[in-house]
Amino acid sequence: MSNFYNEILTDHNLHPVHKHELSCCSCTRDGVNPSCGDEITLNLRVEDGVITDGSFTGSGCAVSQASADIMLDLVIGRSTAEALRLHGIFMKMIRGEATDSELDELDEAGALSDISHMPARVKCAVLGWRTLNEMIS
Repeated sequence: MSNFYNEILTDHNLHPVHKHELSCCSCTRDGVNPSCGDEITLNLRVEDGVITDGSFTGSGCAVSQASADIMLDLVIGRSTAEALRLHGIFMKMIRGEATDSELDELDEAGALSDISHMPARVKCAVLGWRTLNEMIS
């Protein structure tokens, strides 16, 4: 595991920007990873097809919590269509199929590319992304 991955993951786990309740959200969805007990509640405020704010609450391992925080950093301010496109790129990255330019688009989420080599952690990393996809598809 690279130092870059460790630093980003640790920072988002210890100091999550988006882990809080969100008043006036448009949609809420619970996500659960039964294999290790991670649970999140994802909250989004969507106005005219744009994710204007988002948050999550819940508990779980460092990977699931940091990944949800990183995801929200990436999708807030973007259209729901763009968020779904980024979800697709993230899932390609997890399968080890993303191109370098796609990884660049994922910004800090690209630091989770090492997860593709850790099958037990994949479900943790994709929990927030899967919940987002289920919510806005």
